[in-house]
Amino acid sequence: MPRTPRFQDDTELSDGSRYEMVAWEVPTNTEYPEGIKYGFQYMTADGTTLLRYDNYTEAETPGPSRHHRHHYREGVQDIGFAGLRNHIRRFKDEVDQIHDERT
Repeated sequence: MPRTPRFQDDTELSDGSRYEMVAWEVPTNTEYPEGIKYGFQYMTADGTTLLRYDNYTEAETPGPSRHHRHHYREGVQDIGFAGLRNHIRRFKDEVDQIHDERT
């Protein structure tokens, strides 16, 4: 599947934790009806995942991708998607909240 980079950001925070965000524009299809494929991850300095947003499809569940939120305390949840810009803002706000709680 051809993909075009749409957004990328990675930042290390004061405690050594960091986040990595990448989003690609992909052809609109049944798997990616919004035409966006993304993965955002916030992790501790040693690489333990604290938060992840993604919309990767699951091989055992064909059909449209589902937007997921993986939270280190709350598990995996389906979440809404109101556009890439809003999703980026939501993820970064949540990173700030988790970082503040942990430091």
